[in-house]
Amino acid sequence: MAQSDVLEQRPDDESDKACIQEEAPRAIHFDVFTLFPPMFSGALSESILARAQKRGILRVTLHNIRDYATDRHHTCDGYPYGGGGGMVMRPEPVVRAVETVLSRPQGWHLPDERDRFDLPAWNADEPPVPRQPTPIILLTPQGRRFDQSIAAGLSRHGRLALVCGRYEGVDERIRTQLITDELSIGDFVLSGGEIAALAIIDAVTRTLPGVLGHASGAMYDSFSDGLSGLLEGPQYTRPTAFRGEAVPEVLVSGHHANVEQWRREQSLLRSLQRRPDLLAQATIAGHLTLEDRQFLSSQGWQAPTDS
Repeated sequence: MAQSDVLEQRPDDESDKACIQEEAPRAIHFDVFTLFPPMFSGALSESILARAQKRGILRVTLHNIRDYATDRHHTCDGYPYGGGGGMVMRPEPVVRAVETVLSRPQGWHLPDERDRFDLPAWNADEPPVPRQPTPIILLTPQGRRFDQSIAAGLSRHGRLALVCGRYEGVDERIRTQLITDELSIGDFVLSGGEIAALAIIDAVTRTLPGVLGHASGAMYDSFSDGLSGLLEGPQYTRPTAFRGEAVPEVLVSGHHANVEQWRREQSLLRSLQRRPDLLAQATIAGHLTLEDRQFLSSQGWQAPTDS
């Protein structure tokens, strides 16, 4: 049978329907605290995140920190004590915003038609009791490195609060008196935490049952447990040949065991070439089989030894 015949036998729509997850979806609610809510509108209104919201699996409420500043100009920043460049986010509006929101039901936000200074009562000396234990996460380059395992852990919470830092950073008392965790998406600096917050919302949401079209969609992503934390290998679709490069014969052979072996070997090989540190971690965790190690050795890999 020709390669094109094999590929054409797979009707995309029917295959997608067959792989839709049957498990009842869990739901997660994000409260996002930011000085720039419009930055989220595009990403949240398209593709997977939009569908997850439509299905009730994902809910996101945006809160403008500036609405909780009570001076005439709604000031949220100030010059740093001790001097230095840049501005620092003040503690009062940030803490007031988060505590006000988390002491109320999911989905609550300030009414759009309210008076500018008509805020719910708040006592700076007596923090309110949150309605439910909720991680309050600051997005900052100083946070622990966000990864797939953290995304999976966060997905077990029903409600998460994300605080987007800006300017030179936040007043340290926001950290000591409010924040429960700090996350960074990499060793670089962004203008604010909004892009990092979107990355976390996306990564966490796609781990939830019912979000992706295929039941195994997230199971075999790069860094996932299904791949032992390794990188995903190459993927192919139509046409069977493009500019002289053909789809590997094994993928259209119809031999499922050979396909799975090829995919595992390609995952190992790509990890060896691009992220050997992931192989070291998988080795220490005992995630590599004897066959995995034999294949890697044939590619020049040397297993890490105990120091």
